[in-house]
Amino acid sequence: MEDMNITPSPDSSMVAFTRGGDLWVRSTADSSETRLTFDGSDVILNGYASWVYYEEIFGRASQYRAFWWSPDSRRIAYYRFDNTQVPVFPIFSPFGQDGSLSLTRYPKAGQTNPSVRVGVAELATGKTVWADFDYSEDQYFGTPFWSPDSEELFVPREPRRQNMLDLYAVSVADGSRRQVYHEEYPTWVEWIDDMLFTEDGFYMARNFETGWEQIYFLGYDGTLERLTDGENWDITLLRADERKGDIWFTAKRDSRLHTVLYRLDRKGRITALTDPELNLDRVEISEDGKTFSGMVSTARQPRRDIEGRTDRCDWDYVSPEPDTDLSALPSPQIVMIQNDGYDLYALMSLPRDFDPDRRYPVVMQLYGGPGTPYVYDMWRSRDASDDWCFENGVIYIVCDPRSSGENGRKGMDEAFGRMTVVELGDYIAWAEWLQSLPYVDGSRIGVKGFSFGGTTTAMLVLRYPQYFRCGIAGGGVYDWTLYDTHYTERFMDTPQANPDGYAEAGVIDWVPRVFTAEPQAGSASAHASAPASASAPVFASASAPVSEAGPEPSFAADGESCRRPLPGALRLTHGTGDDNVHYQNTLLLMDALQKAGYQFEVMFYPDGMHGYRGYQGEHDKAAEAAFWTKWLLR
Repeated sequence: MEDMNITPSPDSSMVAFTRGGDLWVRSTADSSETRLTFDGSDVILNGYASWVYYEEIFGRASQYRAFWWSPDSRRIAYYRFDNTQVPVFPIFSPFGQDGSLSLTRYPKAGQTNPSVRVGVAELATGKTVWADFDYSEDQYFGTPFWSPDSEELFVPREPRRQNMLDLYAVSVADGSRRQVYHEEYPTWVEWIDDMLFTEDGFYMARNFETGWEQIYFLGYDGTLERLTDGENWDITLLRADERKGDIWFTAKRDSRLHTVLYRLDRKGRITALTDPELNLDRVEISEDGKTFSGMVSTARQPRRDIEGRTDRCDWDYVSPEPDTDLSALPSPQIVMIQNDGYDLYALMSLPRDFDPDRRYPVVMQLYGGPGTPYVYDMWRSRDASDDWCFENGVIYIVCDPRSSGENGRKGMDEAFGRMTVVELGDYIAWAEWLQSLPYVDGSRIGVKGFSFGGTTTAMLVLRYPQYFRCGIAGGGVYDWTLYDTHYTERFMDTPQANPDGYAEAGVIDWVPRVFTAEPQAGSASAHASAPASASAPVFASASAPVSEAGPEPSFAADGESCRRPLPGALRLTHGTGDDNVHYQNTLLLMDALQKAGYQFEVMFYPDGMHGYRGYQGEHDKAAEAAFWTKWLLR
């Protein structure tokens, strides 16, 4: 059996690892091994995460590791997972003469989660002290962390509903616990992460109180102090100077799209140390805390290295301006419109040799998941521009809905209980804005997205073809009962508690309604459950003026207004090895579309994961170009 997640102790005297579902340690001096747990099996995992924890709580960077050394190297905290009641999902690989089957304990929305216990193993005795939680409750435990003196383990806990967060300090001596922190919010709460630790407590960013993120100091004794105000979002804490009382952090505070470096002093004053008109990344604070370095850019300005002071806004470029021929590359411009009182952001690129007297087709890139923006105004961001569109006479736009984060908690909260529903109204607002532009061919707007973006794309193409002529949906969730408990229920509650919300948010549920209902004339607002129509846009970049005319309808090839998707207008792709969003989703959507008599395109990538790599990625890219050529350029 393979040793997994070999992790050295802080004093380097030992390494810890898991083997066969059990936790072990090995001496670095003589390679002697000590087994700390003895009940590991296919369903009992000590120190090795169950899939839903790996994907949604610890993150894929954890590589399933679910054990943590104490600072004094005398103990190891670990989670024990019991997968006995967790349903098994099979993933078949066609490779090899007989193929192979991978069985994953994957709890889908409404199903049974793994049972988890929190233990602390003492290396001197080999005994485990179990934390005093009620393990019969339906709950989650977040990533724990140690007190500086190794005497307590801090364990975050949420009920399955995920609308409360408690932090407990667990005694390593007897497993008793004391509550250090409690947080509640009407929709959902996030786990605490990226803290800055001190001897007395830690700094953290939370968004439960003001509608935006704020910085707090939480003492180990449970005292809590809020340190900031204002419209902060996407805070990352970098450094704290306990003697001077200064904190350095990055956030989107003076700009909704640009990350800026800030200094917070002991009097609560916040000073921007970089230009809010530029996006900062790769920032580092010097060891003495007096200077910083980083890189700034926009989608129109290549990255340049900068250095500056950490006490005031005093920085300069330290690398020459790149010798980049900007005319040979897309130039994404920031666009903002309003819908239902929310500011919506996008980056739009015009094609090479743009002629304002022509009318161009459009490709819209989107995602739509709560708190997950796709509009990043930085140099050559993955989704900010598209070279094929630039070279082939297609306008490209990546846009966000209200729930992506730029509107704080208020915008995100609108997605609760009905994911993809309010987002559709915002994407329709973008389509209406595009159709109002004199240089856009409003009958040729294509849309594409992957994962949550695949879900949104399929919804838009099937339900609103008067706005979206065609689309490519990759790796999408087409029935939210088919995705994992932790992510889905955070935003939707369980299917048992919210059956109407799941039906409204499920693409597969909409298929019979799309193809059996009588086609309706008029705008999207005439459709059952359609979002409200967009308000007039209030701002656009200079390259994208707003027309006073209303939105144009989309037209089929014969000139008739299109109220059902044209045959073949939807392309579906999925990797058959995807352990995150199972290709079961695409198979069942295919079945629903076949029952409805609708013709569509589909491409499966054998053993492809959640995102296509290598030759599969190249194939997908070429197929996408052929699809846009067929539907937007001919």
